[in-house]
Amino acid sequence: MMKPDSKIFVAGHRGLVGSAIVRKLQSSGFTTILTKTRAELDLTSYSDVMAFFSTEKPEFVFLAAAKVGGIQANNIYRADFLLENLKIQNNVIEAAWKHQVKKLMFLGSSCIYPKLAPQPLKEEYLLTGLLEPTNEPYAIAKIAGIKLCESFNRQYGTDFISVMPTNLYGPNDNFDLNSSHVMPALIRKFVSARENNESTVTVWGSGTPMREFLYSDDMADACVFLMQRYSGNEFFNIGTGQDVTIRELAETIQKITGFQGELVFDKTKPDGTPRKLMDVSRLKALGWSPSVPLEEGIRLAVNWYLQNQARFK
Repeated sequence: MMKPDSKIFVAGHRGLVGSAIVRKLQSSGFTTILTKTRAELDLTSYSDVMAFFSTEKPEFVFLAAAKVGGIQANNIYRADFLLENLKIQNNVIEAAWKHQVKKLMFLGSSCIYPKLAPQPLKEEYLLTGLLEPTNEPYAIAKIAGIKLCESFNRQYGTDFISVMPTNLYGPNDNFDLNSSHVMPALIRKFVSARENNESTVTVWGSGTPMREFLYSDDMADACVFLMQRYSGNEFFNIGTGQDVTIRELAETIQKITGFQGELVFDKTKPDGTPRKLMDVSRLKALGWSPSVPLEEGIRLAVNWYLQNQARFK
């Protein structure tokens, strides 16, 4: 188990999940948290990653660094998403093995599951069908990360575990309209429309796909919980076990932001997977459940965006 003075490396500490993990560790009394910006440590560079692990000797690693984006970015920059994510995770996982890290957690994504898998998505559905084409390269990279951790455990006796979060949102999310996920994109659109007295907000797709959303601080809480309590080759879904349609999500954000205009659904844009609801019974059986309801979490995310809006101009 991690101790208060354990050296803990959070890769990707400026991102949505990484920053939440840092906040959780700090609030839990951990005092030696290692972080590096992209300028300070290029995780796609094998030699740089090896040198960092050799010098800093982290005991525990949260691998939250990744190249991420929404449907449009995933579909356009397919080679980049596959190559960069493979490089990052291969380098960090191999370095953790070579430098005898006590435990590593790899963060994947719910897109690892087949597009038409039964709902809710159980961990055992991995590799049972075809992936959603729009984000297949990203999903393949994440599947490779899961299997790499599992294979190191089996061959070398390491303690590398993997978690699969549902759709996440919260502080330090990506609000770039060209590369963001649906939640931050809609928050930005609705805030902008209200501020500029626009009459409509356009939502991509039909509004019928169903998605599950987990507040980032709940995700961090689950990650630290598992890091302290689980070792083995099973991976864990992390989510709420509840979902909403994209229309319902948009209407909730509309209400919270105070936008008075009309919603327009652009059906020429892709919907993506029809539904992605996680089965979280494996995690709940260990005693963890989320604490932030969706509407409360959206309100927190909207308030954070309003306070940090200048960063996204």
